[in-house]
Amino acid sequence: MLRIAVQSKGRLFEDTMALLAEADIKLSTSKRTLLTQSTNFPVEILFLRDDDIPQCVASGVADMGIVGENEFTEREEEADIIQRLGFSKCRLSLALHKEIEYNGLEWFNGKKIATSYPVILKRFLEKNNIKADIHVITGSVEIAPGIGLADAIFDIVSSGSTLISNNLKEVEVVMKSEALLIGNKNMSDEKKEILKELLFRLDAVKAAEDKKYVLMNVPTDKVKDIIEVLPGIKSPTVMPLATEGWSSVHTVLDQKCFWEIIGKLKAIGAQGILVLPIEKMIL
Repeated sequence: MLRIAVQSKGRLFEDTMALLAEADIKLSTSKRTLLTQSTNFPVEILFLRDDDIPQCVASGVADMGIVGENEFTEREEEADIIQRLGFSKCRLSLALHKEIEYNGLEWFNGKKIATSYPVILKRFLEKNNIKADIHVITGSVEIAPGIGLADAIFDIVSSGSTLISNNLKEVEVVMKSEALLIGNKNMSDEKKEILKELLFRLDAVKAAEDKKYVLMNVPTDKVKDIIEVLPGIKSPTVMPLATEGWSSVHTVLDQKCFWEIIGKLKAIGAQGILVLPIEKMIL
């Protein structure tokens, strides 16, 4: 049984549970408990505070964890980064009152900065030879300048709306963060085999993101022209239709270039274009 530590609430929790559901790992969510076992896969989920997950994985209480890169970096625990998951993206930034004129990092010399991430901030300041007073607080960091507790803040920024509502502006991005899958360094061979299957499922889910499965009818004499404009993952499937002189072409398109390619296909002579979402891609 593979034990995975997961944040107990918030956006990272929601994104993590959605990913596990996409990988067909069924979990009971009707009644929240500290530990929940999957009904169809050898994993159990341990719900924790996000800042407890790195230590939990490093100490072996959990075999793996899904945690923000910001928390993993801040805690400096000995665990392996198994995979970057690409969701729950944010950044750690320095921000100050919107009316202050900012001309560069030198502004922070001698200033007081409020943060919940003193380790990352200290490392950044030392690297840039800035001497500032780090004031550690937990929660509601963004209110510190407004109540005179600090001159600036160092905190997580996603959309930036929280900064705006507190009359702050982002002036320096120190690091970018996303969800990480981390693992204990001493995982048993048996658990590594379960992890291998889990990663296979997660990779299949990630590979299907922003992809469309496209079927179309094409004049047989135009199949070569159609194939030349298709940037599919592999060579498209071509099958003859019952109507003489026509073929069916199946392929996978990336959503970012989807409409451009569809336009070219129609111009060449493709008809009856059917577009389907891809739930999974077995790699």
